[in-house]
Amino acid sequence: MLFAILAAMLLLICAATVWAEGADAEAAAENGPFMNTFWSLVPSIVAILLALITKEVYSSLFIGIVAGALLKTNFQLEETMNRVFSGGFIQSAADTYNLGILVFLVLLGMMVALMNKAGGSAAFGRWAETHIHSRVGAQLATVLLGVLIFIDDYFNCLTVGSVMRPVTDKHKISRAKLAYLIDATAAPVCIIAPISSWAAAVAGFAEDGVGLKLFISAIPFNFYALLTIIMMVSMAVLKVDFGPMARHEKNALKGDLFSGKNPYTTGTNENRKEGNGTVLHLVIPVICLIVFCTIGMIYTGGFFSGTDFITAFSNSDASVGLMLGSFFAIVVTTIYYLASGVMKFKDIMESLPDGFKAMVPAILILFFAWTLKGITMDLGAEAYVNSVVTGSAAGFRNFLPAIIFAIGCLLSFATGTSWGTFGLLIPIVQSVFPMDNPLAIVCISACMAGAVCGDHCSPISDTTIMSSAGAQCDHVNHVNTQLPYAVTCAVVSMLTYVLAGFVPNAWVALPAGIVLMLGVVFSIKLAQKKA
Repeated sequence: MLFAILAAMLLLICAATVWAEGADAEAAAENGPFMNTFWSLVPSIVAILLALITKEVYSSLFIGIVAGALLKTNFQLEETMNRVFSGGFIQSAADTYNLGILVFLVLLGMMVALMNKAGGSAAFGRWAETHIHSRVGAQLATVLLGVLIFIDDYFNCLTVGSVMRPVTDKHKISRAKLAYLIDATAAPVCIIAPISSWAAAVAGFAEDGVGLKLFISAIPFNFYALLTIIMMVSMAVLKVDFGPMARHEKNALKGDLFSGKNPYTTGTNENRKEGNGTVLHLVIPVICLIVFCTIGMIYTGGFFSGTDFITAFSNSDASVGLMLGSFFAIVVTTIYYLASGVMKFKDIMESLPDGFKAMVPAILILFFAWTLKGITMDLGAEAYVNSVVTGSAAGFRNFLPAIIFAIGCLLSFATGTSWGTFGLLIPIVQSVFPMDNPLAIVCISACMAGAVCGDHCSPISDTTIMSSAGAQCDHVNHVNTQLPYAVTCAVVSMLTYVLAGFVPNAWVALPAGIVLMLGVVFSIKLAQKKA
């Protein structure tokens, strides 16, 4: 199977070479024949298709990177190798934002290892067993915690995962379902939370002085984010699962939470008996994380230099803020554990490498994914999408919200970056519509919703990767099981944006979308009863 796919990819690239011979000579000499065209998205498409078909993510991402480098260098072998390594992997590793995220990931893994070693996670599992009595309750508790931790999607993924794994394991909920619940309450919640790193990003991409106001105005029209929450809750209450997720849930009820291999077995073993900690030995570290990460983010935005809270969030550097916050949270947790006598200093130090090991799979995938994104952007994906959106604006004005949503989905899915996607699309929409036009807010919201939807589906998205890490679920299993759910919600959102294009009123479009979403879930439930 793999050899057949590789052969198909080589044929595709050869076909591109033949096509390139007929390209404009001057443009080819300056930028290469594949720049600013659909071919800029091909490397990501190749990587994603390979990952979904072969169920192996590392080699798939690497092949996508090589394909992108070949297109970028017009098939010059020496230049291709330099682009893959010097201009790819090394450049990704040297990026300060990426380094900050990796350090944050490692520190959070260490925090989770400490909580497990101290017995805090096990104690919380025992507490939850007496207070959460059903699978429905465990799923709703996971959704609630995900909604409450709205500051940042990275922080959300890993914190919700570490806290809720013992609870969902007790009620035999598959790790794939946990990963979906984490992922669906990460970016979709952050993109409708006015105080979050995502709100800060949107404010930065919009025109000066109107960013936060624009973000708040767009919330009722962010159909994908809002309908994702409706879908999660309704499926949990009605006990509905479909597609590959249904098989994973059936296996979990029989005791197989992973439906296959667990890639995180090299990390800490959560099932072994650890410490004699209490629930406080989990709750206090988590509160410390939330408090210090919030302080870290506003610190990077200049809050302690006189900047107001909202502006500080808008100017924050999530990479540095989360890294600083997680570091100080570990320091306080270490002091707390030593003072309470639940762990000795030697045990604390010995558990830190375990946390690092547990995050190795996520770090590797992130490293490959960042390199692939860089090559995709170098090929001019942004310019290509700009031309597509601008070209469709004139003839399909009322359908433009749905068109922008679809383009945002595809671009974010192919590149794995939601911030980059709405960072590209929002300025385009602002150039097409005056801000007093009712369709302007709908289209800007469609930019954000499409970016989140594609990010939610994409195997190379940071948030998707961290959701797998948070749930300690095989990454390809998470993508396979989540995709049908995300696509279902995307279709309903798309139809809702068609309605909003003709009736740009949130009081009309949003209730219609909610009714349609609930109708789809009820229809799936009825179909399963008849089957």
